[in-house]
Amino acid sequence: MSIEWLPRDSEMKNHSLFSEEYWGTEAPSTIYEKRPLVDPQGKVIEGLYVSWITLNNPKQFNSYTTRMVKGVIAGFNAASSDRSVVAVVFTATGDRAFCTGGNTKEYAEYYSQRPNEYGEYMDLFNLMVDSILSCKKPVICRVNGMRVAGGQEIGMACDISISSDLAIYGQAGPRHGSSPDGGSTDFLPWYLSMEDAMWNCVSCELWSAYKMKMKGLIIKAIPVLKHNDAFIRNPLVITNTYVEDGDIVYGEFKSGDAKKSADELMGKCQVDFSLLDKELNAIIWKLTNLFPGCLIKAIEGVRIKKKYFWDILKVGNRHWLAANMSTEAFLGFNAFNTRKLTGKDVIDFVRFRQLIAEGRAMDDAFFEEVLPKKL
Repeated sequence: MSIEWLPRDSEMKNHSLFSEEYWGTEAPSTIYEKRPLVDPQGKVIEGLYVSWITLNNPKQFNSYTTRMVKGVIAGFNAASSDRSVVAVVFTATGDRAFCTGGNTKEYAEYYSQRPNEYGEYMDLFNLMVDSILSCKKPVICRVNGMRVAGGQEIGMACDISISSDLAIYGQAGPRHGSSPDGGSTDFLPWYLSMEDAMWNCVSCELWSAYKMKMKGLIIKAIPVLKHNDAFIRNPLVITNTYVEDGDIVYGEFKSGDAKKSADELMGKCQVDFSLLDKELNAIIWKLTNLFPGCLIKAIEGVRIKKKYFWDILKVGNRHWLAANMSTEAFLGFNAFNTRKLTGKDVIDFVRFRQLIAEGRAMDDAFFEEVLPKKL
């Protein structure tokens, strides 16, 4: 039976807000691709695709510039509104880093001491996180290397994370002049215990992929090193469980002679992402064989827990982070940006606290006392 009242408009609408001007292939950039969906036997499925959004700034550990942030927003908007896209893969170029956060060179040389400008930038950053959390397709973070600071935050905004076992995870904010308020203070308590979330936020320790798998931050840690044509687990990390002084040391980094031996073995290996991508394709295929409407409803039902605190706090955090660009962020980002000239990447924290205790104004003389000096 058919019902015909008025002629139907058969022209398909384009619901994307952005054009392709925000994407590129020359670093630093964000790359947007639609790759064909393949089944477990590698057969291409006609008419269906997977969107790949790739951070492309490998010389700076895929830290995102302002233009790259716009590219990520445009990519997720395009993928979300594309009927032929089954899922989104968020990843980066190379094998060293997924992302280390905002581009510290840009922060130090442009945004520091320009709080209004940084506030405008934070509006874009917030929209980038929003674009991930509101994407109408499942989002998989393919962690190809270190996921630190803002990189950790945009990674946690994704729905699922599958990781190279060489990847490391953590925050950098309190050590380098900021606070992990771009998502980590909102998301980490949902993934980890409250104390683990607290320590991860404030300690700036770097944790292995295996430790994060054990604690529930990621779904899989996949070997990517090949030695004599066989895959081996990350030799720098303890991947068997044993107890030392009452603490489980699974996932901790080796030290001493064990680390030295692991470093020597690493030098004889090649990085190969084929196992990682096989697992990635298996996840995508599983998602493909679900009702899409039911799938995204279930995903958004889980996402909303992360979104709740993110939405409550992002505006206030935006204003604090902007104001902070005139004080501690100015010091932290400039110390990090000049580390090749000074040999240090942080300020003199003890002297900083002494000057605060003396009630000193944060003027140029104050900054001069605590910033590292040229070699």
